[in-house]
Amino acid sequence: MLLEVIATTVKDAIDAEKFGANRIELVTGIKEGGLTPSYATIKQVTQNVSIPVHVMIRPHSRSFIYDSYDQEVILNDIEVCKELGATGIVFGALTEENLIDEVLLKKVTARVKNMNFTFHRAIDDSDHILEAINTLMQYPEITHVLTSGGVDSAIDGKETIKKMVELTKNSNIKILAGSGLSIENISDFIEYTNVEEIHFGSGVRKNNSAIDVIDSSSMENLLKKFVR
Repeated sequence: MLLEVIATTVKDAIDAEKFGANRIELVTGIKEGGLTPSYATIKQVTQNVSIPVHVMIRPHSRSFIYDSYDQEVILNDIEVCKELGATGIVFGALTEENLIDEVLLKKVTARVKNMNFTFHRAIDDSDHILEAINTLMQYPEITHVLTSGGVDSAIDGKETIKKMVELTKNSNIKILAGSGLSIENISDFIEYTNVEEIHFGSGVRKNNSAIDVIDSSSMENLLKKFVR
């Protein structure tokens, strides 16, 4: 089992690694669902941890629909992440019809050579989530899909996540489950869905608060729940 933990600061990232995380999702604006962090933050994190760092590429939180100006920012941010040593990016985009924006996706996949690429929870806003997975499987550059199964909590979306795991079993994509997972429910969730990678944010922070620090005891208790 692989554990990805959200970091919003350099200290977060260092603590996440120290307490047992296998990978970091680096963001700012965690209460807005994650936005692209500053270049200096990306640089300092990649220089201070040895585990993989996946950087959120999201210029605003208004929607997952991006105009031509947004797209230039997105593509330039990807290049910066490469230069600064990030292992991967976290990105997702939809059309006005709530379908995967394949026009933009093709531009992005052309930029992510030799990097991991997580298509994030934009997929949960798509109208046909299983069809969206089939679309994403056509892009070998995509390595992960972060999802809660089309609803707010992965616990409530576990039936869909189980289907997503089955659909992607022999593909280039790993399903990364996140949102609503806790130390108390994670064991049953993993057993039911067969996910191999999980994503935690507030669930491993003090007081279960998205803006509090990562808690060592929460991480320790979580890691006891599965064999890594």
